[in-house]
This record gives sequence, structure tokens and C-alpha cells, in this order.
Amino acid sequence: MTADKTVIRPFHLNAVPEAELTELRRRINATRWPERETVTDASQGVQLATTQALARYWATDYDWRKIEAKLNALPNFITEIDGLDIHFIHVRSNHDNALPLIVTHGWPGSIIEQMKIVDPLTNPTAHGASASDAFHLVIPSMPGYGYSGKPTTTGWGPEHIARAWVVLMKRLGYTKFVAQGGDWGAVITDLMGVQAPPELLGIHTNMPGAVPVDIDKAAFSGAPAPSSLSADEKLAYERLQFVYSKGVAYGYQMGLRPQTLYGIADSPVGLAAYFLDHDAWSYALISRVFAGESEGLTRDDVLDNITITWLTNTAISGARLYWENKLSYFNVKGVSIPVAVSAFPDEIDLCPRSWAERAYPRLIHYNKLDKGGHFAAWEQPQLFSEEVRAGFRSLRK
Repeated sequence: MTADKTVIRPFHLNAVPEAELTELRRRINATRWPERETVTDASQGVQLATTQALARYWATDYDWRKIEAKLNALPNFITEIDGLDIHFIHVRSNHDNALPLIVTHGWPGSIIEQMKIVDPLTNPTAHGASASDAFHLVIPSMPGYGYSGKPTTTGWGPEHIARAWVVLMKRLGYTKFVAQGGDWGAVITDLMGVQAPPELLGIHTNMPGAVPVDIDKAAFSGAPAPSSLSADEKLAYERLQFVYSKGVAYGYQMGLRPQTLYGIADSPVGLAAYFLDHDAWSYALISRVFAGESEGLTRDDVLDNITITWLTNTAISGARLYWENKLSYFNVKGVSIPVAVSAFPDEIDLCPRSWAERAYPRLIHYNKLDKGGHFAAWEQPQLFSEEVRAGFRSLRK
């Protein structure tokens, strides 16, 4: 008799064999280094000094066992959806009437990005918030990422993942729920809002798909900013133009030829450098950490996220999501359900209120924050948690 793989099954991270960790350190130490960049800034990419500082720490002081234990301390599960194993963390709140929430990570990411928000969202009274703001929290690993299965056929684009998340939440017994995302998670969450299943009460995004389509096309083409833009909109246009011209080279590469990236599957330092080169603002934050300064992320935070990809060998399977995608990342998708927007100042696409109001006709929350960037849940978990609570407050019954 064949077991039903669609049932919810407990999942435990088996301890990574020590030999694998030894081999990882050997590969780091065996890196063949290029010469340093010929400029004094990061305009040619991730700088040699930053990468070597990361490698030294990774090979000597970094301890994977710490994050392995933290992950295993959370309730992990796995279930099959459309023929693919989906891994997820599921933490139920002890508070009555908690609101079910599914939170989706992005690239180059994993569930590790969301671990700091688990307790603030499920146990708000321990973090200065009200019991009435509690959530039951579901944090899935996207297909091809972390401990989820790797698709062996095409078709697992963001629209498919959006549909799968609804299946997952209903399978968990949630008849009403909300969704949140940043990076790919924002695209997937927007698409959940476009698909508008009756169970989905609303969404929250920290990377809004709010750029008007004509503005998005103009920024991509390199055209000067339209004269009709307000000061906030002009700043957002210039940021988007920079991102398209110089900031998402990885996206073009993975979107066109993900299988060619054997180097990041074979070299730990190659993988680390590729992951660090996400956007100028995140790179500045991360490089400061490896220069000995403190910031919202620690060296362990950064390496936890890289190491989970290395150990699960998901660099290429994660990259294929860019190949599968046929949508613009930043423009309006046509979300008809209630939407909450948190606009962080160091996000790769800025979102003026005017654009949010046009993109999301049922905008229920908009806040422009003073600090925080692209990986908001990871970098600024307190601010992020406060935003999620505020964003969904009006949808609670």
C-alpha cells in the first residue's frame, strides 16, 4: 500500500555529516583567487577584500550546527503538492483568534530570512504588542530552494507557486488567511492577490509591484524621467533605472541561462560572491559586517543563508525560477483584494504612496519607513513585525 504523500508529515533536518562540513572548509581554503578589482568601489562587483574576509570567517569560525539546531527547534513539516515535496515551518500561536499568515522568502534566500519574525508574530505579547495581533505562521521553502523538492520539469513559475500556497494553507485547515512576501515572495504574494482565492483576505508586501506599466517600460529602456512625475516618483524612477541598468545582472543571467552557472554549484566562494551581489544597498550593509562594523545582519546571518544553499545543492534549482518567470518584477499586476504596503527606504524599487494607491485599489495600509532595505524581515525584524501587525489589523474579525 502506497503512503499518501499529500498528508502533512513532520520533517527533521538530519545533521549534516561532519565530513561534508570538512569538505566545505577545504573547498573554501582551496579557492583560486583573482586579483583585486581595479577601482576603489564596488562598481566592478563584490570586492576581493570583502570576499576574502567572508571566506576566512567561513572556513575558521563559522558554525553551521548553531543554525541547524535553531531550525530543528521549530516545527518543520513536508507535504507533496502537484508532485513536488514542499517543506515549511508551521508555528501556531497560543493566542485565541490568531490570524493564519503565509510568508514567502525570495532569492538568494531561504526560510532563514524569516526566522527572526517567528516569535514576534506568533507571540506578540512577549514583544510589546497585543494578543489580538497574533498570527499562526506558515513559512514555506520555495520549490527548488532549501529543503523543498527540486522541480524536474518546467512549469514551476511564480503563478504556480501562488496556487500551491493556497493548497498548502487549505490543507493545513485554514479557511481564511493572509499572505506576505518580499523579493520573489512579493511577486508570488501579488499573484495570490491577482488570483484572489476566496480564502485569501488580503496581502502585505515590502517589495510592491506598483510601478505603472508605462513608467516601468521607460525605466527599462533608459529613457529620461517623464516630466509629469512628482519628486517622490522621480526618485523612484531613477532608482528603478539604476536597478535595470546596473543592479540586476544576476536576474538576466539566471533568466536566460541558469544551467550555465556551474561555478556557483561547485565553488562555495563563487556561490557566496554571487549571493552577495544582489543589490547595491544590501551589499553595502553586508560588506560593512565583514569589515568589522555592526549592522542589522551579522556574519552568521549572511553565511547561514549561503550555507543552506550549499549544503542542499540548490544554487541551480533556485536559479531556474528566473527562467520560469515571464512577468516584470516591479510593475502593476492587477491585485483586486486588500493590500498593505511597507515602503522601506533601501528597497531596490521605491514605492511612492501615489503609485501604491494606483496599483492597489483596495490599499488598506501604507507606511514609508525611515530605515530598512530589501531583506526587511531579516534586517529589521522588529520594524517588519510591527508593519505586518498594522497592515493586517483591519482584516481581523
